[in-house]
Amino acid sequence: MADLYPSLFAPLNHGRLRFKNRIVHASMSTRMTLEQRATARQIQYSANRARGGCAAIVTEPLNVARNQTQSHKVRVWDDHALDSLKQWAEAVESHDCRLLGQVQDPGRGRHERGRNPSAFGPSALPDDLSWTVPRALSVDEIRIMIEDFANSAARLERCGWSGVEISAGHGHLFHQFLSPLSNDRTDDYGGTPENRARFLLETIAAIRASCSNQLLLALKLPGDDGMPGGIGPEAAAEITQRVADPAVIDYICYTWGTHSHTLDLHIPDMHFPRATFVSITRALQRSARGIPVMAVGLITDPAEANGIIERGDAMLVGLGRPLVTDPAFPNKARAGREAEIRYCVSCNTCWGTIVEHKPLLCDNNPRVASPDEV
Repeated sequence: MADLYPSLFAPLNHGRLRFKNRIVHASMSTRMTLEQRATARQIQYSANRARGGCAAIVTEPLNVARNQTQSHKVRVWDDHALDSLKQWAEAVESHDCRLLGQVQDPGRGRHERGRNPSAFGPSALPDDLSWTVPRALSVDEIRIMIEDFANSAARLERCGWSGVEISAGHGHLFHQFLSPLSNDRTDDYGGTPENRARFLLETIAAIRASCSNQLLLALKLPGDDGMPGGIGPEAAAEITQRVADPAVIDYICYTWGTHSHTLDLHIPDMHFPRATFVSITRALQRSARGIPVMAVGLITDPAEANGIIERGDAMLVGLGRPLVTDPAFPNKARAGREAEIRYCVSCNTCWGTIVEHKPLLCDNNPRVASPDEV
């Protein structure tokens, strides 16, 4: 029965990547953190999915710069949460599953009701949803953030983590710098496509310089933010060619939508076609210079995922909601036990709970993060 999905369960050995199969748990907020430390429940959540058979887990965004003090995110920019970071790594890596921490800042993006008087961004241009007007980051502040990101990546590596994923899509801070709709700077960090990519490129270089050559460094890039004059597939291909050095980057995942009226593209529900963005992902893969590309977005079935790999649409498949619903999805699929999989119905209850600042829940899985979940 192990040959039912041979492409999906083929190992991926590419440069630094040593993945036992092609299934990656895509970053998803759990809001299980307390006092900026990983809780036992949060660690259990990841351990369950590592034991369930995925090859890698990308965490929710972490507090990786000293300006980031949200209580529901684990703090990495100093030793505040050191013990929990080590426990988290051990709980995942012991199952031959790679653990990557997400490096991200929302910038002007507002994830709560009302406006954010302390918001910052590349330019003083309003957020499309909350109309929060940020102040423009100074060059010195940009450099401090880059230093913090690099130091946090090095701390994760010392704690036993396999790598980091820089999230430069979804309308967050790096995306804001990359897009001409949110960046009208006239200094070295704006004006031209090369300058708009400088913040991201300098962050990549700083992380590589602060960590060993074994650290996995992945990128989330905007594939199509759906905004006229923003970053569509053509611009995404140009950005990829500019920032994705095969000697430096280990995989790329394209994201969809931005912090605007296209936010629904971020996690498409059943109003969208199956595997919504796979055709665009396949086209963008041509710009990736051989770097493995990961497909995400309304992929919920092992046959569907296997077909994506088999056809060469992507080399990896990112599953978020399906692994919330059933952490053992990979093991069940590989054993030919598909009838036992608790299938995600893409209802987005999970998203609905976390945006209301509640711990992650699932309609089809009432035992999320419990020891007997798998």
